[in-house]
Amino acid sequence: MQLVYKWRGWRARPNQLAPEGEWRVWLILAGRGFGKTRAGAECVREQVESHFCGRIALVGETSADVRDVMIEGESGILSISRPDFKPLYEPSKRRLIWPNGATAMAYSGDEPDQLRGPQHDGAWADEPAKWKYPLEAWDNLEFGLRLGSRPRIVATTTPRPIKLIRDLLQDPMTVVTRGSTYDNAANLAPSFMERMAKKYEGTRLGRQELHAEMLDDVPGALWQRQNIEQHRVSRVPDLVRIIVGVDPAMTSGEDANETGIIIAGKSRDGHVYVLEDLSCRLSPDAWGRRAVSGYRRHRADRIVAEVNNGGDLVERLLRVVDPSVSYRAVRAARGKVTRAEPVAALYEQGHVHHLASFAALEDQMCAFTPDQYDGSPDRVDALVWAITELLLTGQTIRMAYFDGPSIGNMKFISQPYRYGTF
Repeated sequence: MQLVYKWRGWRARPNQLAPEGEWRVWLILAGRGFGKTRAGAECVREQVESHFCGRIALVGETSADVRDVMIEGESGILSISRPDFKPLYEPSKRRLIWPNGATAMAYSGDEPDQLRGPQHDGAWADEPAKWKYPLEAWDNLEFGLRLGSRPRIVATTTPRPIKLIRDLLQDPMTVVTRGSTYDNAANLAPSFMERMAKKYEGTRLGRQELHAEMLDDVPGALWQRQNIEQHRVSRVPDLVRIIVGVDPAMTSGEDANETGIIIAGKSRDGHVYVLEDLSCRLSPDAWGRRAVSGYRRHRADRIVAEVNNGGDLVERLLRVVDPSVSYRAVRAARGKVTRAEPVAALYEQGHVHHLASFAALEDQMCAFTPDQYDGSPDRVDALVWAITELLLTGQTIRMAYFDGPSIGNMKFISQPYRYGTF
């Protein structure tokens, strides 16, 4: 056997090897670059070669992630398989077939219904903390694990304090392995390690993404995860208005800010539903097309974009893509916190609901405090613009403040809304 394919006792670190004993889920909570993908792929290979599993589910954040990372990636199943025991990959069927007859099917965590019906005796779940519908997808995966004597799941993810991860940590049949980016420093580019240490070490993002800490809510943050989770929905009622909120970045590249693009709608009873997060780090032309595509797909009523930096350029970008797009420019005449507080109050009162899970957006929301924020809250800004626009009636905006008994401890008042500023 070539040493490059020898995992146990040669290339693997101890914390990359499946645990002994009885377990239902092996949960690898580790930082970026730890080697989670390799550990997951090697676990699948071992189970297939030992005939422990014959029907495996491969579940990633999206279908593209399963293909590009779990199957075809540098540390994916095809790359780490021995030439004499490499599975046949049939992309059109989303299927791998090994020489011994074992099969693996690819599924997306964004499409939980794909997992209804199929039966498996093993599974690899990659980045479940980032899945759009984590609870629904995981539940469907569990219901299908009904073959073999001991069906098991290996789950590889950077931690986020969502309900699924918390539930797994409390399950006595879960074995947890923790690790950081620095555990795998010998196999990572020195320049990468230097940059990560310089830019992110000591920051909240670094604690999560490098050291894989499970971070609780930031004290004083305007939003709390428990509140978002409590009012999350899996479907929405008929919506009377849909808005695309945009907080544009006028530059692109690795160090550029993101362009926040959030789509939200309002139902007849005045509740708001966050439908999609299309935020990205792309060129102005690319994010303009992305925003218009979301506008068309959701049949939105308007795109609202902040123009403090871009001015008329933002409108020109959008109208190049679609000259007929309904558009409103808004200028931030008040601070981010002042704009965000009324929206955060509506969340607290249960008037705003997220359709599915928006990992990056919710991370920003729950780290946004009145006195500081580590980074640029572009997604939060886009969210605030979208919800603010949804609550407009003519030229009046309904503001919320904590000074009355009208709804809980929040009273609504009407104040003049000056066109284009907030």
